[in-house]
Amino acid sequence: MAIKTKLTEATGIRIPVVQGGMMWVGRAELASAVSNAGGLGILTALTQPTPEDLRKEIRRCRTMTDKPFGVNLTLLPALIPPDYPAYCKVIIEEGIKIVETAGNNPGPVIKTLKEAGIFIIHKCTAIRHALSAQKLGVDMLSIDGFECAGHPGEDDVTGLILLAIAARKLKVPYIASGGFGDGRGLAAALALGAQGINMGSRFMATVEAPIHPNIKQSIVKADERSTALLLRSYRNTTRMYKNEVAKEVVSRENQGVKFEGVRELVAGARGKRVYEEGDDNAGVWTMGQVAGLIDDVPTCQVLLERIEKDAEEIIAGNAKMLVGSGGKAKL
Repeated sequence: MAIKTKLTEATGIRIPVVQGGMMWVGRAELASAVSNAGGLGILTALTQPTPEDLRKEIRRCRTMTDKPFGVNLTLLPALIPPDYPAYCKVIIEEGIKIVETAGNNPGPVIKTLKEAGIFIIHKCTAIRHALSAQKLGVDMLSIDGFECAGHPGEDDVTGLILLAIAARKLKVPYIASGGFGDGRGLAAALALGAQGINMGSRFMATVEAPIHPNIKQSIVKADERSTALLLRSYRNTTRMYKNEVAKEVVSRENQGVKFEGVRELVAGARGKRVYEEGDDNAGVWTMGQVAGLIDDVPTCQVLLERIEKDAEEIIAGNAKMLVGSGGKAKL
C-alpha cells in the first residue's frame, strides 16, 4: 500500500514528506538520504557561500542519489542581500526541477524560476501571503504554523487553524509545515486537506544530518516547552532552542534594547558554530515545538518507513469508523 497525493505525483517521490530547507543543515548528506528513503530532500542554497558553491553541492548531491531532490531559496532582508539572480541562474543551469521558496517579495524569483519550468513550493505563515503567492503562479504552497522552527510570522496562528482555512480558500494544493514529525501528524495533515508534510527539526535528529551529535541529543532531550521566541520586538520573530543565549536575547528585548544590543548574540556565525562544535550554548539555533515528539536519532530510511507505516495504519483504522446508520448502542 502507498499514499498517493498531488505532492507525490508532481515530484515523483514515494512518501509525501519534504525535508524543509534549513540553514547550515540542508546539505547533500541529508538531502540525498531523504530522497533515497522516498521523501523529497532539499539543499539550502544560502548555506553555500556563493552560487558556484551551490553548483558544486548540487553536483555532489547527484553523486549520492538518483532520486528527485530540490533546492530551497529563502529571501530575507539583509544589509547586503545575496545575489539571488545568480543563485537562480545556477539552479536553472543545473537542471533542478523543484524549488522551495520562502521569505519577502518573492515575485521576481518566482517569475524567473517559473519561466524555466521549475515546480515551485512556496512557504507561507499566513493565508493572505499564500493567496498572494497563488496569484504569482506557484505550483504548491507550504503552510507553516506557529509551532515551526525559525520564522513563524507575526500572527501567532497555529497550523491546525491555518490548514483548515487553507482548505477553504486556496485553489492550489498545499502541504503542511510546522510541528510534524511522525505518521500521526502526516495522517492529520492529509485529513486537513494537505498533500503531504514538511519536516525540519525532525530531520535534524537523524543519523545523516550534518550537525554535531551533541546537538542531535539536545533535540532528543528537549520537549515541546524547550523553545523561545526571539526578536519579537523587532517584528522578526524567530523560534529557537531555549538556551542561555536565547534567554539573554529575550531579557534584553524585555528591557527595550534596540537590535544593535542583541546583534552579536544572534549572529549566524555563532549558530553555525553550534552545529559544527556541538556546544548548544555557543549561539542561537532553530528548533520547533515538534521536539516534544522526538526521542531518537534514526536513519532517514528508518524514520520515513516508520512515518509511512504509521500513517497508513491510522488512515485505514479511521476508515473503519464509517458505519451504516441504525447501529445499536452497547450501553
